[in-house]
Amino acid sequence: MATGNTILCGPCNVDDVTKKAWRWCTSCEEGLCENCEHVHRRSKSSRNHQVISIEDYRKIENVSISKICEQHGENLEWFCKSHDEVLCVVCVPSKHKACSDVIPISINTGNSRQSTALSDLEETIEGTMSNVKQCIKNRESATKEIEKQELAVKTMVLETRKKINSHLDKLQEKLIHEITSTSQICKSKYMKILRKLESTEEMIIKLREQTKHMKQFSSDIQVFLGTRQVTKRITHEVESIKSEIGAAKDYELKVSIHRFIEQLSNDIEDQEFGKIMVSESVTNLDFNDPKFYQAQIGINISTSRNISDIKLQFIRSFQMKREFECAIDINGCVILPNGNLLMTNYTKEKSLIEYRDTGEYVRDIPVSAQPYGIDLIDPSSIVVTYGDEKFLEIINTNTFIVEKKINLQKSSLGVSHSNGRLYTIAGTSIQVLDLSGRQLELLKTASQGGSYIKTSRDRIYYSNHSKNKIHCCHLNGEEIWELESVSLAFPKGVTVDDHNNVYAVGYISHNLTLIENDGENIRALLSKSDGLSFPKAVYYDKNKRTLLICNEGGKVALYKVV
Repeated sequence: MATGNTILCGPCNVDDVTKKAWRWCTSCEEGLCENCEHVHRRSKSSRNHQVISIEDYRKIENVSISKICEQHGENLEWFCKSHDEVLCVVCVPSKHKACSDVIPISINTGNSRQSTALSDLEETIEGTMSNVKQCIKNRESATKEIEKQELAVKTMVLETRKKINSHLDKLQEKLIHEITSTSQICKSKYMKILRKLESTEEMIIKLREQTKHMKQFSSDIQVFLGTRQVTKRITHEVESIKSEIGAAKDYELKVSIHRFIEQLSNDIEDQEFGKIMVSESVTNLDFNDPKFYQAQIGINISTSRNISDIKLQFIRSFQMKREFECAIDINGCVILPNGNLLMTNYTKEKSLIEYRDTGEYVRDIPVSAQPYGIDLIDPSSIVVTYGDEKFLEIINTNTFIVEKKINLQKSSLGVSHSNGRLYTIAGTSIQVLDLSGRQLELLKTASQGGSYIKTSRDRIYYSNHSKNKIHCCHLNGEEIWELESVSLAFPKGVTVDDHNNVYAVGYISHNLTLIENDGENIRALLSKSDGLSFPKAVYYDKNKRTLLICNEGGKVALYKVV
C-alpha cells in the first residue's frame, strides 16, 4: 500500500498500524516493514518469494501489468500453448475446452527472463528505437533541404529582381510572401510527423527502461504477463508510426520566372512575378518491421512451407564493373535497408563494393583488410570478417566508419548475426560472441572445412565445401541434420528464409539448391542454364523476400521469392 510517496507495510496495515515498508515482495505485491519481512522470510509459504528493496520497487512501480482477465474479471492462472493465450478459470472451459496443452501459468513462467518472447521484446524496443531515430534524422534532413530550396528560390527571385525596373517591387514582395508561406506549410507538415516520432521515441525509451527493470526485479508471472502487454503496446505504436509514415510526403520548392519578366516588356505590370511550385513525391522513409512480428507472442505464423510451393521470379542481373579492370572475388553479400547491394571483394584492394539494386555502381568502400564474410546487424550497422585475420569489425552503414573492432581467438571466414550474437566460422570451430566482443562459446563443427555460415532464431547452418555437405545444428552446436548430395557440388554460400528452409549455392555444380527445414527434401531452383557460373555468395532479405546471388567474376542476380 502506498500513501503519497510512502510505501506502507501491508501486513501492519491489516492491523490498522501505519508503518513504513523497507522491502517489497513481488509475489505478494505489498510492502513489508523490517519485522514483517523477517516473518515473511521464515514462513514456509513465502520463504521462496522474491523480495526487493523499495528503491528497486520504485523502478517498476509504474510498469502496468494486469493479472486479471479483461473479459471475465478473474485471475489469469492458465496458459494455452496452442493459441499462446493467457487464460482465467472461465476462459478455459468456454473457449479452450478442446485444447490439450492448457497448463498452469506458473509452469510456463519459470524461465520467462530467458524466454524468446522477452528477448524479442528487448530486441524489438531497440529495433524500433533505431527506426524512429532514423526517421527523425530523415525528417530533420528534409526540413533543412526545404530551407535550402527556399533560400535558393529567394536568391533567384532577388537576382531576377535586380534586372528589372523598380515598379516590380510589389510583385516581388507578393512572390516572396507566397514562397515563405508555402515553405512554412511544407515545414509544418514535416514538423507534425517529427513531433509524433519524437513522442514515440520518448515512449520507447520509457518502455525500454521499464522492461529492463521488469526483467531485473519483477516476479516471473509479472515478467511473463508484462512481456506480452508491453509487446502489444509496441505493436500498436509501430502500426501507428507506419501509418503516419505511409501518409508522409516530401516537397520540393521551385520557381518559374514569368517570360514577360525576362523580356522586360512594358505591360509586365499586369502579370505575376513568378509562380511557386511544390512537387510531392513518396518519401523514402523505410520503417523496418521488428522481428517480433515473427515471434511466438500471440501472432501465429506458419513454421514451415513446402519447398515444392516456392518459386523464384527473376528481377534482374548485371555484371559488376571496376575501374582499371581490378580483380573481383565476391565471397559475401547483403541487401542494405535502403535496397542497395553490398559485397565483400576478397582481393588486395581491401574494399567493399556497393551497387544499387538497378545494377548501377555506387562506390568502393575501403576497409581494414581483405573482406570475406558480411552480415546485417541492424538497419544502421554491419559486421565484416577478414579471412586469415584474427579480428572482425562492426561498421556503420550510414558513414561506413568502424564503430568497433573485435579481436578473435581464431581467424574467421563466414559470419552471421542473430539475437544480439555474432557467429563466425573457420575450419573446425564456430566462435560465438556478443556485440561487445566477449566470446561466449567456441563450438566444434562436425568436420574440417566450414567456411560459410547463417543463423536463424534457433539454428545454425554452415557449408563444408571440402566434404560436399550442408550442416544444421542447434545454437549449442548439437547437430540436427547434415545433407550430402551429388547434385550440390562444392557448396559455398548459404542463407535461410522465415521457415528455416535453406538456400545453398553449389560452386562446381553451378546451381542454387533449396533444402527443406528438416533436411530431408531438396530441390534445384537455378542451374547453369539460368546464368549461374561458379556461384559463391547468396543472401535472402526476409523483409523484401528477395534473393541475391553473386557469381565468381562479378555476375550478380536478383530474384523475388514467391
